[in-house]
Amino acid sequence: MLRFTPILLALIMGLVMYRVSAWRTVRQLEAQSNELADPELSRVFRRLAEALDLPRVRVYLYEIDPVNGLAAPDGKVYITRGFYNKFRAGEITSEEMASVIAHELGHVALGHSKRRMIDFSGQNALRSAMAMIFSRFIPGIGPYIATWLTQMLAAKLSRSDEYEADAYASALLMKAGIGTGPQKSLFDKLNRLTGAHGAKTPAWFMSHPKVEERIKAIEANEAKWAR
Repeated sequence: MLRFTPILLALIMGLVMYRVSAWRTVRQLEAQSNELADPELSRVFRRLAEALDLPRVRVYLYEIDPVNGLAAPDGKVYITRGFYNKFRAGEITSEEMASVIAHELGHVALGHSKRRMIDFSGQNALRSAMAMIFSRFIPGIGPYIATWLTQMLAAKLSRSDEYEADAYASALLMKAGIGTGPQKSLFDKLNRLTGAHGAKTPAWFMSHPKVEERIKAIEANEAKWAR
C-alpha cells in the first residue's frame, strides 16, 4: 500500500489543482473582460447564432495584448484586446474574426475547455507521481524526464483538440453561409499576427498544429463533406 501512496497523493493534488485553477481562470477572465459590442462583428456573430438556433452568441473582450481567442471552463468565449485591435486596424476581416469565434465555440461544444483544465491538473499530478518514481531510480534527472514526458502528452492532446475545433468551425461557418475561406485566410496570417515568424518548434511539442497542416485538414473535410 505504501508504494502507491505517492501516486495517490499526486492524484488528490491534481483534483485540488483542477478546482482551484478553474475557479481562478474564470475569476481572472471576468475581472478583465466586458461583453464585446461592435456593430460590424455583431452582424457576423448573428449569422453564427442563427446557424446554431441560438438567440445570440455572446463574445467577451479580454483586456490583454497578445493575439488570441479562448474558451473558458464556464463556456464563455473571449477574444483578446490585441486580436480586436488587429480587426480595428483592418488586418483581420469580420468574417475572419467570426472564424475565430466559431473555433472557440467548437471547444465549448466539444467539452475541450473543461477537459483542458482537467488535463492540466491531471498532467501535473502525473508529472509529480512520475518524478517521485523516477527519482528513486534516476536521482537528479528523474523530475526532468517526468516533465518532458508530460509535455509531450499535453502537446499531443492539445493538437487533437485544435483539429476537432477546426472541423466544428468549418461546419458552422458553412452552415452560416460564411464558408471556410476566412478560416483559411486567417491561418495564413497567424504567424505574422502572433509574432511567430515561422519559428521552428518540434511538432510534438507544439500545442497547436502547424498552420499548413490545419489548412490541409480543413480542405480534406470540405472534400469529404462534398461527396
